[in-house]
Amino acid sequence: MEEKWWMRSVVYQIYPRSFCDSNQDGVGDLNGIRSKIPYLKKLGIDVIWLSPVYESPNADNGYDISNYYAISPEFGTMEEMKSLIRECRESGIRIVMDLVVNHTSDEHAWFLEAKKSEDSPYRDYYIWRKGEAGSPPNDLRACFGGSAWEYSEETGAHYLHLFGVKQPDLNWENDAVRKEIWNMMNYWIDLGIGGFRMDVIDLIGKVPDQGITGNGPMLHTYLQEMNRETFGTKDLLTVGECWGADPEKGRMYSDPARRELSMIFQFEQSMLDEQPGKEKWDLRPLQLRELKQVFTRWQTEMEGHGWNSLFWNNHDLPRIVSRWGDDGVYRVASAKMLATLLHGMKGTPYIYQGEEIGMTNMPFHSFTEFQDIESLNMIQERLEKGYLPEEIMKSLRAKSRDNARTPMQWNSGLQAGFTEGQPWCPVNPNYREINAARALRDQDSIFYYYQKLINLRKTEDILIYGSYELLLPEDENIYAYMRAWQGKKWLIVCNFYKEPVPFSYEGTGRTILSNYKENSRTIQNLNNRNLRPYEAAIYELEM
Repeated sequence: MEEKWWMRSVVYQIYPRSFCDSNQDGVGDLNGIRSKIPYLKKLGIDVIWLSPVYESPNADNGYDISNYYAISPEFGTMEEMKSLIRECRESGIRIVMDLVVNHTSDEHAWFLEAKKSEDSPYRDYYIWRKGEAGSPPNDLRACFGGSAWEYSEETGAHYLHLFGVKQPDLNWENDAVRKEIWNMMNYWIDLGIGGFRMDVIDLIGKVPDQGITGNGPMLHTYLQEMNRETFGTKDLLTVGECWGADPEKGRMYSDPARRELSMIFQFEQSMLDEQPGKEKWDLRPLQLRELKQVFTRWQTEMEGHGWNSLFWNNHDLPRIVSRWGDDGVYRVASAKMLATLLHGMKGTPYIYQGEEIGMTNMPFHSFTEFQDIESLNMIQERLEKGYLPEEIMKSLRAKSRDNARTPMQWNSGLQAGFTEGQPWCPVNPNYREINAARALRDQDSIFYYYQKLINLRKTEDILIYGSYELLLPEDENIYAYMRAWQGKKWLIVCNFYKEPVPFSYEGTGRTILSNYKENSRTIQNLNNRNLRPYEAAIYELEM
């Protein structure tokens, strides 16, 4: 594949509401982000993925947009947005905007007009079916629970909402809708952004009367049209959120010859601690062999025909160090191990705010502490089904999206330095031990380890072009793989758990990076070693 700038990039996702509050109203904002550009520059990232900052009533924390051309007042102004884009550019950082075009808010002007009358010129911007109250057109379920159809009394019809009732789905079969979206995308491109992260983009080709939601028959036709009409001639990063993708579908999205997207987010690994065929809340232990199988399939089957995104966390997922690491005694070692495992692979890495300092899940105690629409719906549904409160709480502590949305922990002062006001969401009580200021003072911190990984991505061709080979596929404790490029071989080896385990590889290697500092830059005999708890290292093999 022809090299693109985003192949050497590392993306940092900012959830604006929880990042940094500049005006002390308890909500993060654009000027707060601007104040942290030096921090991000020091980390070494060169792209910010900005979760939605558009005008929104916040039924789903900004993923319900009422005006694509306006900034939500709680975040700032359009002039401040333009300043953020400009100042980031001056620091070598591009802004990737969140593109939410599967649905709008029910307070968007289009929907307000559409629901008034069947004769409205905006009626066909959305998906309507006639029917009686209490009798939805079919049994499609919304992702946040309940029916995907909501009855609207004004015209005696149901509208489709694959998410919340205040998030009506757009009708992509309507040419006028697509033209509105192309115009909006081009507006943001002209402002100088670096690309788009496309929210649930695999749903835009839905055929609801046939029960088809993801990967509908017109999906790729729409994406190819989008490419032609907007970013296709621009040098931008485009990444689609595609929960239902496998590697075959991944190639369709990201093979350059198809002229669709740069890459996608796939979530096969994110569902490995769920009971098969059940909901995300139905937990089971992660099996390392399954994780290796999933990552290896994507690494090998995308080779030459597409590009991978690499991520553990985002605003929809729990904190990885709490999920598959150890957020207690071995928090630092396990966070570095997970980072090593991911950043050594082929693809563009994504870091979620706070990941670089090892932020953890929130120790929730009561249902009243949850704010996310998905969590609240789940509590209600499971209580009605007779689940025990302690069962529900166990699932929420493990998987609730609220875990990712607690304020960024900047220092050990009031409200972790996020705000001087009352934060919109409680700060994790461990902020006095886990915060950016403390990490910056400690040269052995998770922050500086991420900094080193990011620098390797920018300077070492083997991470961009090298082949991937899984080692020890049946081992239940060690994830080890080889990267090879032009006569150079790197061995990445990770003990995924806290128990020491034996590891052996015939040969010696120079340590490129290790999470046990006494190993740094030395030549290691890799035969008959004992890997310490969560030990991880990258070795350049002696040839």
